[in-house]
Amino acid sequence: MPNWGGGAKCGACEKTVYHAEEIQCNGRSFHKSCFLCMGCRKALDSTTVAAHESEIYCKTCYGRKYGPKGVGFGQGAGCLSTDTGDHLGLNLQQGSPKPARPSTPTNASKFAKKIVDVDKCPRCGKSVYAAEKIMGGGKPWHKTCFRCAICGKSLESTNVTDKDGELYCKVCYAKNFGPKGIGFGGLTQVEKKE
Repeated sequence: MPNWGGGAKCGACEKTVYHAEEIQCNGRSFHKSCFLCMGCRKALDSTTVAAHESEIYCKTCYGRKYGPKGVGFGQGAGCLSTDTGDHLGLNLQQGSPKPARPSTPTNASKFAKKIVDVDKCPRCGKSVYAAEKIMGGGKPWHKTCFRCAICGKSLESTNVTDKDGELYCKVCYAKNFGPKGIGFGGLTQVEKKE
């Protein structure tokens, strides 16, 4: 039967899609207003669509429905989630439950040991990793903690001094720990009066 309407049929609503409003995905045509995730109904574009056979999803719903199952999967890097997508109406195929892993490894690997031995910042007490480490006074510091203990000025290798495990700028060090008297510690000499 000839297609008298002029365009292809929409993959979602089955109505005619004219060229000006057509979005193509996976060999099928859609109206711009029909190009929605089948799970959450969020509008899609070429960077957010994930197609599975004749279905289209946003990447999140696609990951929930067809991606690996378990905590941390289907959400992107660094996220942990136990969201199954039930509130979106996704029917996920559940496999057999896997036994829980022990909370502490029985045979600690070299990697796990290395994580435990991360240096601690003397100022805040938190772990200092290589990407944020600055050495001062023989100790590792965060870039944000590498400041004068008195005035809070950001320090560099050219203006840092240390005393008793704390960092100071040269000005504060001179005022508080340098020699005292006229001409020292920021004081100017007083002219002699005749």
